Amino acid sequence: MIIGSGKPIKDILAMIEGCTKILIIGCRGCVTVCSAGGEKEVGILASALTMARQQEGKPIEIKELSLERQCDPEYLEQIRGVVDEYEAIVSVACGAGVQFVAEKYRKIPVFPGINTNFIGVTEEQGVWTERCQACGDCKLHLTGGICPIARCSKSLLNGPCGGSAQGKCEVNPEVLCGWQLIYDRLKELGRLDLLEVIIPINDWSTSRDGGPRKIVREDLKL
Repeated sequence: MIIGSGKPIKDILAMIEGCTKILIIGCRGCVTVCSAGGEKEVGILASALTMARQQEGKPIEIKELSLERQCDPEYLEQIRGVVDEYEAIVSVACGAGVQFVAEKYRKIPVFPGINTNFIGVTEEQGVWTERCQACGDCKLHLTGGICPIARCSKSLLNGPCGGSAQGKCEVNPEVLCGWQLIYDRLKELGRLDLLEVIIPINDWSTSRDGGPRKIVREDLKL
């Protein structure tokens, strides 16, 4: 799940400075689950912007919409008959959603309503933690299902750095040592032998090859 968090109202106010009619669109996908960009958050943002502009003596007209997703073209088509009525769009979706809206509606500025933070999980209600950096060269089969790139502060691929203490990271003592977690998990599985496998240097070309990554499934194409 992509995890995001709301931008400060002052930042969004600066983006929409001079606009008198804006469209705020939320996403019912990942950012709804992490309470950053769903229908509820769209309403809260609209109210906050309206009140702030009233205090400035600069009234604004805001329309609220929420789409199933902003990363699929068929859902973006749902606003095609609406966008021309507004001066700007505030997309309360992840960065991919913001960019896709801007790509589909090129004649209107599209502003981000949240910050996209990481790919993670819901650890408990109100708490989300990173689990994946989408490196494109997954090693989880060798590390007990725990990612050394995302969970180790130094992204070490072959064991701990030697600076951890009592299972905590030397970079941040509030963080569990990623490699201690990997060791404990492999021990539970009876697969400590995997610690003897030398993991090669990560192939960052799978995620950083000079341009946006692309996956094509010929069997799914129309």
